[in-house]
Amino acid sequence: MAESTNMKGTIHANGNKIAVISNGNENDYISLTDIAKYKNQDSPADVVKNWLRSRSTIEFLGLWEQMHNSTFKLVEFDQFKNEAGANSFVLSPQRWIASTNAIGIISKSGRYGGTFAHQDIAFEFASWVSAEFKLYIIKDYQRLKSDENSRLSLDWNLNRTLSKINYRIHTDAIKENLIPENVSIKHQGITYATEADLLNIALFGKTAKEWRTENSSSNGNIRDYASLQQLIVMANLESLNAEFIKQGLSQAERLVMLNRVAIDQLRSLLGNPSVKKLENK
Repeated sequence: MAESTNMKGTIHANGNKIAVISNGNENDYISLTDIAKYKNQDSPADVVKNWLRSRSTIEFLGLWEQMHNSTFKLVEFDQFKNEAGANSFVLSPQRWIASTNAIGIISKSGRYGGTFAHQDIAFEFASWVSAEFKLYIIKDYQRLKSDENSRLSLDWNLNRTLSKINYRIHTDAIKENLIPENVSIKHQGITYATEADLLNIALFGKTAKEWRTENSSSNGNIRDYASLQQLIVMANLESLNAEFIKQGLSQAERLVMLNRVAIDQLRSLLGNPSVKKLENK
């Protein structure tokens, strides 16, 4: 797991707190250390090591890695599999990771330190610790994911609403400054569409029609598939374009200026920790 990890939440399983972290995508990693405390509060690391001694555990971890990790070292895995189960065999998470280049288990130091594993592996470990405890973990993990989806939906809708508000400002500026009186409704629509595509080109590098041609199997439009950063920038571009229109700037001039703004703002937002927090909630 090359990407940095961030605290995502806490599972409350029958009175026990279990940390959950994310590597920035849809995959969550759950603390094996916290799960192990259910079995041994004083020495959770020993519980994890005992689990790793089993041949069935090694085979499960190896299969998971082969399904998800193209750089998994099979030779080293076979060696562990052959040794597993012997009285002298001892395996720590750190040794497993270092020897096989595994990504399903990670070892972290610092504030949220301990051994974490992908949710698939964490649930398997929980089954070994206690089938009953595993059910508590799964139940509250589902609650955590539900809360996460609700927050993402709220953040997304807030940004879509902001974009719609600025869109009204944008279309009013077009109506007042670019559309002469007595122009047909049909031609008014053409003007609006042209200005909307001006923003699409400035931000996405393509028109709505070009996007639909490239994504014929997708539902919705180009903005429905925009990232959180792109939606924020689009809202800003709509306000700026409205001002540029009032200043009497040509469409060509506005396109160049808006494109520069889009590039600068996206670069800034992609590294903005506040936006990252919204994405990871």
